Amino acid sequence: MIGALTLLLVFQLVGEVLARALNLPVPGPVIGMGLMFVALILHGGPGESLRGTANGLLQHLSLLFVPAGTGIMLHFRRLGDEWLPLTVALVASTLLAIAVSALLLQALTRRSRNSGERT
Repeated sequence: MIGALTLLLVFQLVGEVLARALNLPVPGPVIGMGLMFVALILHGGPGESLRGTANGLLQHLSLLFVPAGTGIMLHFRRLGDEWLPLTVALVASTLLAIAVSALLLQALTRRSRNSGERT
C-alpha cells in the first residue's frame, strides 16, 4: 500500500511541477492524473497493489470532502453575497451536462444501430 500511495503522490508531484514550471492553467493534480492514466495504458493497467489502494481510497472518498466543506463554511458570507451567480452557474452547467450526455448517448445509440445493420 505504501508503494501505491507513493506512486500516486509522485504523479501528483510531477503534475504540480509541470503546472508551475510551464505556468499552465490546469491544476497539477489533474496533470498528474492524466500522466498516470497514460502510464497505466502503456503499462497495461494497474497492478494489484495500486488497484487495492485505489479501491480503499474510493471507499473513504467522503472524508476527502471534509476540507472542501470547511472551506465553504469559511466563505459562507461570500456565498450569501454571490448566491445568484453561483446558482445560475450551477443550474446552467448541470443542464448543459445533461444535454450533452443525452446528445452523446443518442449519437452513440444511432451509430451502434447503424453498425449492427451493416453486419
